[in-house]
Amino acid sequence: MVAVAALMVAVAWGADLLVKMTIRRLPLSGEGTAFSLVRQCRAPLLAASASALTLAVEPSVGLTSAARGGVHHLLVLTTIASGAWLAGRLAALVVEAGLRVTVRRRDPVRARRARTQAGLLRRICQAAIALVALGAMLMTYPEVRALGTSLLASAGLAGVVAGVAAQSTLANLLAGLQLTYGDMAQIGDVVVVAGEWGTVEEITLTYVVIATWDQRRIVMPVSYFTSRPFENWSRRDPGITGTALLHLDHSAPVEELRDEFEKFLAGHKLWDGRGKAFQVVDTTPTTIVVRALMTARDGGEAFELRCQVRERMIAYLREYHPRALPRIPIGRAPGGAGSADVPRAPEQRTEPDDTPPGPRRRRRGGADSSG
Repeated sequence: MVAVAALMVAVAWGADLLVKMTIRRLPLSGEGTAFSLVRQCRAPLLAASASALTLAVEPSVGLTSAARGGVHHLLVLTTIASGAWLAGRLAALVVEAGLRVTVRRRDPVRARRARTQAGLLRRICQAAIALVALGAMLMTYPEVRALGTSLLASAGLAGVVAGVAAQSTLANLLAGLQLTYGDMAQIGDVVVVAGEWGTVEEITLTYVVIATWDQRRIVMPVSYFTSRPFENWSRRDPGITGTALLHLDHSAPVEELRDEFEKFLAGHKLWDGRGKAFQVVDTTPTTIVVRALMTARDGGEAFELRCQVRERMIAYLREYHPRALPRIPIGRAPGGAGSADVPRAPEQRTEPDDTPPGPRRRRRGGADSSG
């Protein structure tokens, strides 16, 4: 056993020396180069090479027959595990290298899509490698091989049981692929899910993490996004249109307010210049509804710009046109002539307390005018 351990140390030392010599001969041009690949794969490469070479020379080491079987089995397990470790690291580095090439094109939408797809592809590759390695390690035990043979003999029943058990997992996996490669949502997208506004922070094989504006994290299953509607504010372009509603008196000077609104937007850094409008979109018996429309580069800037437009227009109205702000007429409440809580307007003529003042006044006015 000591001889095997000494052999593994010697092989690891030799492999490490070989890796160091290779690194010295490669151009040191930073991340994404062959130097970076060798450096990040150094530990799994040493483990895999040491275990594989030790396994190869193990028969020539003088071991007793009782110890040989256990040592050989341990070396096989170590070789499989270290080989899976190295394969997973290589897969991650290949995906990362492809991501760097895509991000260099400086297209933010394409970069977000590439980051999301690369992250999901890396997880799928690593999960597949780990599953294959685990199966290979289990198959080194005779009992597990016998169990596998019996399962193959009853493949119909086993397939039904496995299908039912893995239905939810497979559904989430397929939903994750559809979500990512169907370009429905990417990392960094601004979304509204279940009434919550937030940013997609992470997409895994089974769940999606949404970071809300108040620093909460909402974790939702991937299948939610493929089975229910949700809003994506930045799927193709992060630019968005924001609106601010103002309720004003009918006497409000709309043209003057429109000029002030456009003047305020022209000098504002959050307005991207794509669009603007100041329109009366509705009326009520006591007010008009004015909509101020403006565009911004993303949802966060649009929200901030809407708030500042409201503040500016209200301040302008309060300073120059205070009577244009909405007013609530105060009069006698129906059936409440003696109420001390409701101020009453000056009365022109008296009416019975049990008669609604509006319709009765119109009828009397009509009678008076006709007389």
